[in-house]
Amino acid sequence: MPPAGRPRAFDMEAVLEAAMLLFWEQGYEATSLAQLREATGLSSASLYGAFDSKEGLFEKAVEHYIAGPGSVTDVVADEVASPREAISLLLHGSISMQTDTSHPRGCLVALSGTVRAPGAGEAGARKVVAARRASDRARIRACVVRGIDSGELAEDTDVDGVTSMIHGFLLGISTQVCDGTPAGHLHTAADAVLANWDAQGG
Repeated sequence: MPPAGRPRAFDMEAVLEAAMLLFWEQGYEATSLAQLREATGLSSASLYGAFDSKEGLFEKAVEHYIAGPGSVTDVVADEVASPREAISLLLHGSISMQTDTSHPRGCLVALSGTVRAPGAGEAGARKVVAARRASDRARIRACVVRGIDSGELAEDTDVDGVTSMIHGFLLGISTQVCDGTPAGHLHTAADAVLANWDAQGG
């Protein structure tokens, strides 16, 4: 926190939004400190004073993304929806968000999945996106288990296999979107994943 009587002279939400969009557009490694200074309007002293490093700003930008556009995946944990409905909302909602032209295409978490970790700082950057992917996978797995418990899926359903199919598709959306695959094609592919779910009905 800034010292008493010396509040930060910038809008934290605006700074995180600008940094998030830049990391999302270019990726972690391709984004330079100079570009971050220009996008956020922060001086080097302010950036380091508030976030310690590029990695520190990235972590906060990812948290900002998760609370905003990235929250589309939270629906998979909604137990009000049926398990199949939750998976459908997860996949189709993610496609719609990632193809929305009002912000960069794809998923910040998935696109940052190849962050290398030659140093302690970049290891921290890699850790924050890996944690989100692990969280998404765990919630998908819980939804699959709920599908078995509710009778939507057969008792002998391969929980980890179905989880990997759905999570792999979710992560792959970003690559396909960035390669120019039309949203309609991706929605059709999501329906095929859901058809596989139906085929394993109890």
